Formats: sequence, structure tokens, C-alpha cells
Amino acid sequence: MSADSVAAFGHATGIYAFMNTAFGWPTVEVIHFVALSVLLGSVGLFDLRALGLARVVPMRALHRLVPFGVGGFVLSALSGLLFFVSAPDQYMFNPAFRLKLACMGIAGANVAVFYTAFPRRVGEAGTDEDAPLPVKVIAAISLLSWVGVIAFGRLITMFRPPYHWCFVCG
Repeated sequence: MSADSVAAFGHATGIYAFMNTAFGWPTVEVIHFVALSVLLGSVGLFDLRALGLARVVPMRALHRLVPFGVGGFVLSALSGLLFFVSAPDQYMFNPAFRLKLACMGIAGANVAVFYTAFPRRVGEAGTDEDAPLPVKVIAAISLLSWVGVIAFGRLITMFRPPYHWCFVCG
């Protein structure tokens, strides 16, 4: 996959034209940030509870927020795809973007481990119950991964345009 082929797809589908209207990019950016806020708000609350904060709140009550987190992730990923397709040369070689994707991969693997090994015990934990140590480790990795996604996402603009610092960008 080259930047040119991704750009051609963006032009052919109208994504590029939409994103370069007066309201395209800002609207998608608002959607992206709101979706990330919903994601981190729901997953972050659950992770903080697993780490021992707000022990008066049952973990099962926070676990009910997970579908909102999934929805936030899907909306954020789709809006991020619009950014990528509309300006692939600004992202493909960008180290902050690559680190953001790495953090997303770590978060995805982490959630797979969590739901494979611990879903029932943790999802059913009540008030004042402490999470097992492996769940605390998973929660800490989750929080760090999502904070990394946000931080590296903000740093993407620090490496634009790539032509000033990237010698392999073409």
C-alpha cells in the first residue's frame, strides 16, 4: 500500500473532497475526539475501578459501560480512517502516527487477554471487592495504552508535513 494508492482511493470515493470542505475536517475531528472521550471515559472508569479506586462502585455496574466504549472505539476508528485516507502522506511515515497505532494494537491485545481470561469474575464483582493482580496489570496496561493513543495522536501534527524531516517519504 502506497500513499499514492490510498490518496487515489480517497479521491475516487469522495472522501478527499468531503474532508477538504470548510466543515469536513473540523466536523470529523469533533466526532473523533468525542468518540475517544466516550471510549476513555467508559474504559478508563472500569480500569481505574479495577486498580482499586472508587471501591464503593460495583465493577459490574461499570462493566455495563463497555458497549459505549466499543461504540466510541468504532466511531473513532472510522473517523480516523477518514483522516488517513484524505492525507495519507501526512500519516504513513509519521512516527507519532505509528506509535499511536502501536498503542492501539497493545490495547486491542490487552482487551482480548482480559475477555479470554477474566470476564466473569471481574464483570460480576460487587462493591468493595478487589480485582485480582493480573486484572490490575491488564487495567494499568489499558490505561497507559489509551493515554498513549491520545498523546501520540496529538503529536501527529508535530511531524507534519513529513517532507521537512522524513528522507524516505518519497
